[in-house]
This record gives sequence, structure tokens and C-alpha cells, in this order.
Amino acid sequence: MINADEINQLKAILDKERVSAGESVRELHSHDESYHMHMPPDIVVWPHTTEEVSRLVEWAYEKHIPVTPWGAGTSLEGNPIPVKGGMLINFQEMDKIIAIRQQDFQVDLQAGVIYKEMNKILGHHGLFFPPDPGAAATIGGMIGNNASGIRTVKYGATKDYVMRLTVVLPGGRIIHTGNRARKSSSGYNLVSLFVGSEGTLGFITEATLGLIGLPVNFMAVRATFHSVLNATDTVFQIMNSGLSPAAMEFLDEKVIKALNKDHNLSLEEMPTLLMEFHGFSGDGLREEMALVEEICRENKLLSIDKGIGQTERSRLWEMRHLTFESIKRSHPGLLPLIMDVAVPLSCYSEMAGYAKEQTKDLLAYVFGHAGDGNIHAVVLDNPHDKDRWSRVEEANRKIVYKALEFGGTCTGEHGVGIGKRAFLPQEHGEALELMKTIKQSIDPEGLMNPGKFFL
Repeated sequence: MINADEINQLKAILDKERVSAGESVRELHSHDESYHMHMPPDIVVWPHTTEEVSRLVEWAYEKHIPVTPWGAGTSLEGNPIPVKGGMLINFQEMDKIIAIRQQDFQVDLQAGVIYKEMNKILGHHGLFFPPDPGAAATIGGMIGNNASGIRTVKYGATKDYVMRLTVVLPGGRIIHTGNRARKSSSGYNLVSLFVGSEGTLGFITEATLGLIGLPVNFMAVRATFHSVLNATDTVFQIMNSGLSPAAMEFLDEKVIKALNKDHNLSLEEMPTLLMEFHGFSGDGLREEMALVEEICRENKLLSIDKGIGQTERSRLWEMRHLTFESIKRSHPGLLPLIMDVAVPLSCYSEMAGYAKEQTKDLLAYVFGHAGDGNIHAVVLDNPHDKDRWSRVEEANRKIVYKALEFGGTCTGEHGVGIGKRAFLPQEHGEALELMKTIKQSIDPEGLMNPGKFFL
């Protein structure tokens, strides 16, 4: 799709070191962490500034060449796969923190900043960015997918912290939307339009994020239960009690077994909750822990480990973040289909039970961000075996439709990408047509991250 003369034109926009059509580079950018088919771009480019991104997108639109944004490639639904080839813009070299505004609890930065690295720097200022998807994602990717993670139950998702954006629109026009004030009722909320749009409407190059002060005191808890129902009922009762956990994670017995094997641990292989609470005083946290333990015991608690220290706390959360990797390493040669439904909290126990039932005859692991109703079921199999994979896809369909029946969503945090496109008509109904109208209005040529959202 891109010839030698056009490659030279791109090198004139950037330089020859930041433009590559090499086979290995193209293959590296042909897939994310999902099972979806590898589809390489024709060329990969690495801009350093918004102005360079603008020139690249303008060039692509003039040539009618599809263009796809790439953050770190850690997504799980095929979100950055260049399904129509063309040009892929890798944002990883746009990795500058422009300004830390400590008194305003804000940071200005480029889209390629890795959030984990950013939080290390912010920690020296007593600040942090709460959304925590676990993988080493870029801020641009997190905004594009509206990522969340383990702390969503207390602090919210990425959308709750995006204050201002710089966006390159189709054709190369640059716009700035939002502001640094804590509230505004000025016009359409264009910031929210771009958050979660996965680059289908424009490419985010810079952002201003709101931040939170680092918690002074914390307490981590690991609790095991006789059954999945005991564990998931505990989630609802803790939330209903008025307690405010910073994190509340559910892991089934198979997940614990995989973690034990992968990390040489000796955790009880039973349904487990990992919880964390933040507070101003140790005494207040101890009072909360007494109530947490009481609720757990009412739900047939097997064991509880309270007051976990900093070292063990960090180890547990790092282990939780690596759950997906541990599962994959346990089954070399198989690929995962990852379900990402979210439901109202009152339906969580039933939804978790339904997911376990629908995957009982498959190689499946069930876990999730229990405090905000998010369930992940990871099923591993061979996508090239059509009969076997059809069983996996059927379980996925049933679980998604059950979540929608509960008033939930087909994707709580992984985005639509390729994998969830088929479920959008059922979830959004007539509203999906309005989404298509917005896409057509902003990107009439359909060149911005094509093949995502809409079938």
C-alpha cells in the first residue's frame, strides 16, 4: 500500500531513523496480547511532537492510507491491530512529562508516558494517578480504552481524571479540549467524547490529568472462602456496609493454583478476596478491619490474613497484576479469549456463578475487580481448531448476554477493539447509530484506526 517514494516522503516529515518498513518491526506491531489474527502495518513511524503527528495524519489522509495508533501493545481486544495495514504511529517516543503542578494536583504529559513510570516520579511529590490496569500501559492507551483496574472501586476509572486533551483529528487538524479547572459547564464535553474512543475519532498526543495525594495509612487483607458464592456475597455485603475499600479483587481457586505454580507460593487454593483499605489513621483502619472480618466470617471464612506489611502487600498486588501472564505460562501453545463483563453490584454473585457454570467444561479461570462488578473469565484453547474454539466463543456469547440482561456491559475496561464489536448492537440499540454518525462526521474517510467498534 505504501511505495518507496511515499516512504521517502515520510522520512522527510520525520527522519530515516524513525520510519521503518522492516519485516520484524511490522510483525512486532501486528498484534497485541489477544488471540486475534496478526495483521501487520505497511510502515511504522515514531513521532516526537504533536506537530509531527499532525503532519503524518495529514499525509495519510491525503494519500487515503489507513492510520492506527500504538501505545505499548498491552491491550486485550485487538484495539491497536492495524487490520487494514497502512501506517502505524507508535507513540512510545512521545514520553515526556511536561509539567507537574503539585499545588493543583495535576500533571501535563505526552501520550507515550508509561503510567507506572509516571507514578514513580509523582510519588516524590506525594501524588499518584490512581487507575492501575497492571500492564505497563501508556497514558494515551489508557485514555483511549478508558482503562481502570484494581483501584476503580474507590478512585474511579481513567475518565474521572482526564481534564484536558490535545487531539490530532483526521486530516491533521489539532484541537485542544477541556481545561485545568475542577469543573466546567462550558459547551459539549469533548474530553469525554475522546476518552474510550480508541483512536477512531482522533489521536491523543498530550493530556492534563488530575491526581490524588498518596494515602498515609493502608491495610491489606487476603481472605479465603469455602465457595465462590461465599466470596462474592462478601463483596456485596462489604460494599453495602458503608466501607470504602481501595481495592477488592476476586480470584477463583484455579487462579490461585496458577499463581502458586508460577511464583512458587503456597496460598490456599480456594476462592479468594484480596482487599486494601486506605485511611487517615491506623486506629480507624483497625476498626474497619474488625467489621470486614465479621462480614467475612458470616460468609464461611476459611482464613484471613490482615495487616499485611508493605513488602507482602506489594508482592500480592504484583502477583495479582501478573495473573494473566501466570495463566498463559501454565498453558504454552494455547491462546486466551478474555471476557471482561461488568454488572451492577447486586448481580455480581449470580454473574460470577454463571461464568463459572458456562466455562466448567473449558480450560477457564475466573477472577476480576469485584468491588466494581467487573468479571474476567480467561478461557484458553486453540483458535485454529474451529470445533473447539466455537465452544469457547459460545461460552463468551452466553456470558456477555447474561451481563447485558443484568443491565451491564460487554466490556468493563478492555475496550471494544475487534473482540467486542458484535455485542455493541445488543448493548446500545439505536444509540449505536448515533455513534456511527459521529464517526462519519469526524472521520468521513474511515481512516482512523479502521475496523474497530463497528462491524
